[in-house]
Amino acid sequence: MPQLIDHPLFQMLAERALFPATRGGAELGEVERTLTRVVPGDTGSWYDAWSSTAATVEEWADHSAVTGHPVSAREAYARATTYHRVSYSALFGAPVDPRLVEAFDRQERCFGRFAAHAPHPMTAVEIPYEDTSLPGWLCLPADSAGPFPTLVAVDGYDGSVHEMYWSHAVPAVRRGMACLLVDGPGQGRALVKQGLVMRPDWENVLRPVFDLAVTLPEVDADRIAVMGWSFGGYLAPRGVSGEPRAAALVADPGQWDLLDGFGPQLPIPDELRARLPDVPPGELDPYLSFFAEDPVLRWKFVQRALWVHGLRSLGAYVVETGRYRISDRAAAITCPTLVATAEGDPTGAAARQLYEALECPKAFVRFTAEEGTGGHCETANRARFDQRVFDWLEDVLKRS
Repeated sequence: MPQLIDHPLFQMLAERALFPATRGGAELGEVERTLTRVVPGDTGSWYDAWSSTAATVEEWADHSAVTGHPVSAREAYARATTYHRVSYSALFGAPVDPRLVEAFDRQERCFGRFAAHAPHPMTAVEIPYEDTSLPGWLCLPADSAGPFPTLVAVDGYDGSVHEMYWSHAVPAVRRGMACLLVDGPGQGRALVKQGLVMRPDWENVLRPVFDLAVTLPEVDADRIAVMGWSFGGYLAPRGVSGEPRAAALVADPGQWDLLDGFGPQLPIPDELRARLPDVPPGELDPYLSFFAEDPVLRWKFVQRALWVHGLRSLGAYVVETGRYRISDRAAAITCPTLVATAEGDPTGAAARQLYEALECPKAFVRFTAEEGTGGHCETANRARFDQRVFDWLEDVLKRS
């Protein structure tokens, strides 16, 4: 990816802003011009610059909508949704900045207006969950009748249904599949507006999603697949391990017990490491100050991870990772499963370990820098990811 701005965190977030550009969710020129107004390292200027661009593009969308140009309106609403999301990305963390909540509300508003003008049917749904509900969107193919084979999309740490639309719904509906986008605990609206934090036992999240999905007339209840990306590469397999109604699973990238990969990298005494996760968080905290010294690590762990998990210290986070296990659940996954990994993505370092532990019909796909699919979640070339993964899904879900 070319250098967009001279700051490692802002570069990472700017690359994320460009991810949906090839599908209409952003434009390079708008991203580049926005970044000229950002002071590297200044989160206030980041928020202001992206909010300004988002407001401008949203005004363009409103004008096209009221003057009877629905295609132009939906295209601009789609980009405004992305820019509102990007505006609050640098503010991620607790205590929650009021600007983050305001930008999230604007993101939801724009996405709803995009959905109203979308080229295929899109319906907001509420998924009953414990004593509340989880937000979702059901996206359907245009000009065809259901019930459809359906993809349930599982997000990662800091995403939302609005970003997953581009990664999961677009390729699904193009192939005649429905797609159910869901924000679970610790994700999107469930985190920002409802205060629901992440949990390791995702089978208790996926089950109510299936309970709703099988009642929807547009959904073929016998052909529901689950795809998780980023941290969803742990959440989706964990969820499917307790959900026998799943007809297929994709983990992108496949992951293993979180502490197995995280613990050996920590600069802590071997005596402490040997006792993990049964260590008082206060014993770990003095060794973890380095997380706050690097802007990317600070954002990922001090800001994002603590908020997503509802924790107060990095020591508590390290202990918490011990609860995120798939090793004792992998054998319970019975549906055909595709495990993906990408060159240059440390998140998928244990993908082969998950694959080897599976006892179900399975496939392993490695994406490479040579084909332009290296890096986290293949965001620089989702077309190639879609070709390999959705071809597999179509073969698994086709009726005999």
